[in-house]
Amino acid sequence: VSRLNCACLAQDTKSVADVVVWSTLFPVLQDETSLPSELQALRTWFQRMTLSEACRKAADSVLMPKALLEFKSYLQKQPPPCLAMERVTSNEPEEEEGSERALTEEEITAAADAWARGAEALPKPWQPQKPVLPVEGMRNVLITSALPYVNNVPHLGNIIGCVLSADTFARYCRLRNWNTLYVCGTDEYGTATETKAVEEGLTPQEICDKYNAIHTDIYHWFNISFDYFGRTTTPYQTTIAQDIFQRLLARGFLLQDTVEQLHYEEARGDQCDKCGKLINAVELKNPQCKLCRGVPVVKPTQHLFLDLPKLEKQLEPWLEQSWATGDWTANARYITRSWIRDGLKPRCITRDLKWGTPVPLDGFRDKVFYVWFDAPIGYLSITANYTDQWERWWKNPQQVELYNFMAKDNVPFHSVIFPCSLLGADDNYTLVNHLIATEYLNYENGKFSKSRGVGVFGDMAKDTGIPADIWRFYLLYLRPEGQDSAFSWSDLMIKNNSELLNNLGNFINRAGMFVCKFFGGTVPNMVLTLDDKRLLARVTLELRQYHQLLEKVRIRDALRCILSISRHGNQYIQVNEPWKRIKGDEKDRQRAGTVTGVAVNMAFLPAGISAIQGQLCIPSDCFVLSHDFTCTLPPGHRVGTVSPLFQKLENDQIETLRKRFGGGQAKQTPPTPATPITPGDPQLIQELSEEVAKQGNYVRQLKANKAEKAQIDTEVAKLLELKRQLALAEGKSPDVPVPKGKQKK
Repeated sequence: VSRLNCACLAQDTKSVADVVVWSTLFPVLQDETSLPSELQALRTWFQRMTLSEACRKAADSVLMPKALLEFKSYLQKQPPPCLAMERVTSNEPEEEEGSERALTEEEITAAADAWARGAEALPKPWQPQKPVLPVEGMRNVLITSALPYVNNVPHLGNIIGCVLSADTFARYCRLRNWNTLYVCGTDEYGTATETKAVEEGLTPQEICDKYNAIHTDIYHWFNISFDYFGRTTTPYQTTIAQDIFQRLLARGFLLQDTVEQLHYEEARGDQCDKCGKLINAVELKNPQCKLCRGVPVVKPTQHLFLDLPKLEKQLEPWLEQSWATGDWTANARYITRSWIRDGLKPRCITRDLKWGTPVPLDGFRDKVFYVWFDAPIGYLSITANYTDQWERWWKNPQQVELYNFMAKDNVPFHSVIFPCSLLGADDNYTLVNHLIATEYLNYENGKFSKSRGVGVFGDMAKDTGIPADIWRFYLLYLRPEGQDSAFSWSDLMIKNNSELLNNLGNFINRAGMFVCKFFGGTVPNMVLTLDDKRLLARVTLELRQYHQLLEKVRIRDALRCILSISRHGNQYIQVNEPWKRIKGDEKDRQRAGTVTGVAVNMAFLPAGISAIQGQLCIPSDCFVLSHDFTCTLPPGHRVGTVSPLFQKLENDQIETLRKRFGGGQAKQTPPTPATPITPGDPQLIQELSEEVAKQGNYVRQLKANKAEKAQIDTEVAKLLELKRQLALAEGKSPDVPVPKGKQKK
């Protein structure tokens, strides 16, 4: 502050310090009356800076309200910042930050005491009545995963982004004795269903019936533990959606407006198939029917809109409260803030279609609700088809915690549009407490594509000969929690053979086999040494870290804790060599028994694998997870027949599958534009500039995460092609630098 008596902050002439501080303070101090009189020196300095020519130009072009909106729009298109405290994620396990910390005497003693208390100290597993309903005094958890479009067969990215992630968390909740209901179903109304029906020569209902059965079979094979898997084409959907609509209408949250729309007998759709962005069809440069390629004409039509600006006053305080008390993933918060920051606009909720929930209002009875107004209401109607007491879940925010699972492209509809609909309806609806969104899972070096035969889709996974548990493990291992990740056949083989087979599976099998081979299938007596107690304490720390992570729905990192426990177990067995000690004297045989007994109890911890439960004959009363590692299988407990849990994946097998599913396409050349590039087109230049920036960021991320060279080369080639197109659009020479390693010698 004393420097303010001088002309500038750091020296007698303006410096970068003055510019940075001035630009930071400008939004707050542009109204100088906000400065108290005792800060006269600050006011004088600020006025001097503001009146300088460079600062005036900056204020006019960037910081003043009109330009600020444009600046916000630009910032919105940039990738979210990577906070210094956040760890960059990849397909690989996080590196150890250093050696394991030393255990305290208190931790060792507490772990030994918990072990000694045994299974009797565990709470009894909660057995909810059917149907599952909220219970007073219990933690009632309602879990949904984004409703999959009925006309699409889900690929591996869809499965991990929604149903498998939600399933893993639901299983955890049940093991914690939380009263849990997990519902999902197919989203069956809308444009895509009508189009698919025409393509296949079926009615929309026949298409829905066909693909609902496909989805059901896929999720059953993947062992997804829905309490109920339903669909949106039900009477309850109509009743509940129309009730919410009527309540919004009565409270003045709906608008009527004229929209210019493309009219053609077979023309359907107003959403980009590539990115899912909502667009007005009249904005398309060359609109044409997807089916017959005919050119539609523009006609005005009346539609109803949800008045989001009017609902914003209710939305923002609810969001702040939900963010403060719930667990929202970073991308969910970022995307939601972006929508709020850019200002909400009225959203059209009706469409000129036949297949959908009818609009119950005169003048609009020939229309249906737009799918993104209608589809999230499917959570409610699906629950209503499960139990006629559905309102005990969905109109009970005081007792129910709601978790929504989805990929990031679904976030705005669950964090803004759907909550606004329920807030406006004003009927004590349960709103989302925890919004869990993943990034995208890619396939090898590209995207999943059913039409091009690229990637593994749900109906194909079971034909690979690879069991569902291996698929579940690998998808959870590379779950895109912090950034996009990529499925890789070679990585699948490596992770299966090293982590699932040689680490986890090997440990569980060895522990069980020692009981059978050396002790007649009965858990032996155990006399713990200090080293054993240290192991108990170490496992307890891993177990508690596992709980902390899963309570925050960091599923991928929690899986690392399980693998770490099995690594501790393998090391424990290797150091103590029970197969040798069993042949020694009484002391050695006793030591072999202790090591075997402790190890087989550690093997019980990954309780989510049903085969372990069966082989070790674990009592049903033990199907509950606590924060302590206890002796669940005491001396005298008899195990069953122990056999290997997982299978090795061979290189020849993987290479065959890679070719079958179109992998290894890293050497594809970037696509050339379908239409010639016209130099000087400002809109095209802007679009290409944004694509270049986006692709450049992606390449930098790949390099930072040490991705495979083939993948980096592919993405660099795409970047260079985009730069070439941008140069052509700007009327410059299309020559671009040759990637390193490709230069002619």
